[in-house]
Amino acid sequence: MVKDQASEKQNIYKLLEQVCDPEIPVLSILDLGIVRDVILKENLLEIVITPTYTGCPAMDMIEVEIKAILQGNGYEKTIVKTILSPAWTTDWLTESGKEKLLAYGIVPPKGKAKGKRALFADADEIACPQCNSENTEMISQFGSTACKAQYRCKDCQEPFDYFKCH
Repeated sequence: MVKDQASEKQNIYKLLEQVCDPEIPVLSILDLGIVRDVILKENLLEIVITPTYTGCPAMDMIEVEIKAILQGNGYEKTIVKTILSPAWTTDWLTESGKEKLLAYGIVPPKGKAKGKRALFADADEIACPQCNSENTEMISQFGSTACKAQYRCKDCQEPFDYFKCH
């Protein structure tokens, strides 16, 4: 490993930028904010991640992809450590990630995380990513994945996902 840890970490983050979320392939794991730390030890690299949801099915694939990209670039001794605390929040999404979500047709979270009471709150007023109409309705609290809600635009009639705040 290179002696300059700052440039070494910068190189590792560039590699991690190439690891995409298998459920939302336009987002890297850095866009999602699930990479919590990069720890360089003598001959060992540790990547610390937090799942978007406990039990998220994508985490196993993400771990495999992290190891593959790093080992393919000379980091043979790589471990991926998953931590659950603090719990991931949509506040950790990067602005670039939010822009990528919208361009992909998924409305990014609106505002700050609401906590566990969000399930009992009124549905957010969400603009349609297709026509920008605010004449929309929530169809289901859960969309194609647990982290998204399903909405429909009443004007253009298109269904769309909303990445819920949590």
